Amino acid sequence: MLDAGWLKALPGVERLVRKAARAAARRGKSLNVALADDKAVRALNKRDRQKDKPTNVLSYPSGERAFLGDVVLARQTVWREAREQKKSPADHVTHLVVHGALHLLGHDHETSDADAERMEALERRILKRLGVADPYIAR
Repeated sequence: MLDAGWLKALPGVERLVRKAARAAARRGKSLNVALADDKAVRALNKRDRQKDKPTNVLSYPSGERAFLGDVVLARQTVWREAREQKKSPADHVTHLVVHGALHLLGHDHETSDADAERMEALERRILKRLGVADPYIAR
């Protein structure tokens, strides 16, 4: 799934996504990243999480060993959040791909504060290697 608006809004987005996915996934593991629009993500979010609104990223684990699953990003939501959080769209996309990939690897931030802290620390380490500033510092 590729919303053409991604290519227009962020030239090189496919390369950026591949780099972020490789940085987050373990060696020998693969995943798909779908660059969708808010309408498509809203439909998925409603169907799968009973939340009738778009969200920035959804993750769908495959249950397989080598193929981790799918990550889906919602373009308009990602852009709005980047603007609100004073981040570059490229950095925000990178963060969300890493975040989604970590979910596919079994990391969680919703069950406990300790889990959230571990996941965020891992995100920070990966993003630092990619040259992306800490996404959890308010700007």
